[in-house]
Amino acid sequence: MEITKICCIGAGYVGGPTMAVIAQKCPHIQVTVVDLNAERIEAWNDKDLSKIPIYEPGLDVIVGEARNRNLFFSTDVDKAIDEAQIIFISVNTPTKTYGKGKGMAADLKYIELCARQIGRVAKNNKIVVEKSTLPVRTAEAIKSILDNTGNGVQFQILSNPEFLAEGTAVQDLLNPDRILIGGDTTPEGQEAIHSLVQVYSNWVASDKILTTNVWSSELSKLTANAFLAQRISSINAISELCEKTGADVNEVSKAIGMDSRIGSKFLKASVGFGGSCFQKDILNLVYISKSYGLHQVADYWEQVIIMNDHQKSRFSSNILQTLYNTVSDKKITFLGWAFKKDTNDTRESAAIYVADDLINEHANIAVYDPKVTSKKIIDDLNYLESRSAAANAESVICYNDPYDACKDAHAIAILTEWDEFKAYNWQKIYDQMKKPAFIFDGRNLLDAAELEAIGFVYQAVGS
Repeated sequence: MEITKICCIGAGYVGGPTMAVIAQKCPHIQVTVVDLNAERIEAWNDKDLSKIPIYEPGLDVIVGEARNRNLFFSTDVDKAIDEAQIIFISVNTPTKTYGKGKGMAADLKYIELCARQIGRVAKNNKIVVEKSTLPVRTAEAIKSILDNTGNGVQFQILSNPEFLAEGTAVQDLLNPDRILIGGDTTPEGQEAIHSLVQVYSNWVASDKILTTNVWSSELSKLTANAFLAQRISSINAISELCEKTGADVNEVSKAIGMDSRIGSKFLKASVGFGGSCFQKDILNLVYISKSYGLHQVADYWEQVIIMNDHQKSRFSSNILQTLYNTVSDKKITFLGWAFKKDTNDTRESAAIYVADDLINEHANIAVYDPKVTSKKIIDDLNYLESRSAAANAESVICYNDPYDACKDAHAIAILTEWDEFKAYNWQKIYDQMKKPAFIFDGRNLLDAAELEAIGFVYQAVGS
């Protein structure tokens, strides 16, 4: 089947960038991204490309090239479903906050709503692609819904998980390590796989496109994120040991990373991992393991989350202890709120939980982040429901200028590894702070010797 029309349900961190790159690389294919959030769609269509809702380096250029040529953003979901040959499902699959599996299982209500809408609208055969990260055997549930609520048309369900790292999503899409496509082993399933392979083949080499059965594809995504998160928690566990023994975690990380069997990636000690994927996917893996009675397997993977939570609470505790066991009415400046650099995504950011701990100790938090809005920062704290929205607003002040944020602060905490922080005039910042002036480097970003020469009391994870 020659593919000429694609639609994606969900205009978020995965759907928007992925479809923009597909549209740029496949000008012969009409790509429509749909979402019920009218405000988000309006932002994607804004003439000012700096206002598109997802910040990723290079994304604005790609959207500007393809938008209104063969890339469209719309709230008319039914029309896009009706016209498309391939429908990507790229909606949120958060961890359940209620009922069976609360706190671990993925909440699939948005996936089910999409499947029911596709089944209701579709009047000819469709290929439905799982782009969201989903539990193993979700495709089976989607297939059941479509077959039992549809109009008698044939659906082929494919799993095509994303392997994007926020901050480098555009490069990950343009030059992927691999494209994974899972589908049925039936002739119809193989034909559907081939159709999607042909789309990616417009810019991805054939040896980087891996096809599997649908269950292997679904599990591969969860496993990949679990392995990466495990490495971060492993080096963070070693960072605490380094602090006790006098070893330098950066030197340890470099030494073991030079072992070709291990490699250097995801071995940077920090205040902890965040983002929409790692914690959610590991908890999903834990829940699946428990549902099959594999309790030792579940305990193993759950420890990765426990270690990550411990690292965040340990960081805030260290701030408290170093500042003479009280931060009451002290100004603590957070440089960075996004969970990593080059993104405006704050989901599960370590900054949220460190701020929450310090506010509980009556600290006054000042925040500067180059891409995260003040509204988002307050909303993140309100979501925890640790205190009233009014109390959060009173305890946190957001700044547009980092030097203003640091003025009269007792301490600075580096919570995101934004490159610009390394280029600041730290002498100027030191001169405007309360003395002694502390820096707690949660990302091992800054040069300790230079800061200590200025007069800062400097502490980094693992030092």
